[in-house]
Amino acid sequence: MADLEQELRTRSQDTCELCKAEAELHVHAVPPYDADEPGHAAYLCSTCLGQVTGAELDARHLSCLNESIWSEHAPVQVLSWRLLNQLPEVWAKELLEQAYLTEEALEWAKAGIPEEDTGPPTFDSNGTRLVTGDSVTLIKDLDVKGTSFVAKRGTLVKGIRTTENPEHVEGKVNNITIVLKTAFLKKV
Repeated sequence: MADLEQELRTRSQDTCELCKAEAELHVHAVPPYDADEPGHAAYLCSTCLGQVTGAELDARHLSCLNESIWSEHAPVQVLSWRLLNQLPEVWAKELLEQAYLTEEALEWAKAGIPEEDTGPPTFDSNGTRLVTGDSVTLIKDLDVKGTSFVAKRGTLVKGIRTTENPEHVEGKVNNITIVLKTAFLKKV
């Protein structure tokens, strides 16, 4: 563990890999992995460690994710992605839409988000399960009520959010958050 901590200290330049704080730093294994190598762990301050492990999220503190989501280290990207997914703020959703994670890192990030059990499961038009954070495409042109545009077939909607109604999800089309019927969606 001492070698791992030393490697993380060197990689992070003795700062928190999320917020750049310099005090009370800890090795954190990014689930589902154990902290057996730097590629599975991050070096976090006590505040960020609390945010990652279940404390009430502090959006002001987590504005640091604007930088950490672009880290070259997968564990830092994964933690940033997971935290951004939990924040209801518009800036967090917009940042998620811009962020790029490799397919492998995105799979790892999604594996750490518990599926919501608040209601019945949500399925796309093909019967594929949808969860918050998924990307979908429209399978039909849709008139968007209250606007003057039509959401065209094939439009990609990233980072959807499931709702209490299993027939609806929320997503952004043309920078407007709208409710979409799952019967007209296909998971990407």
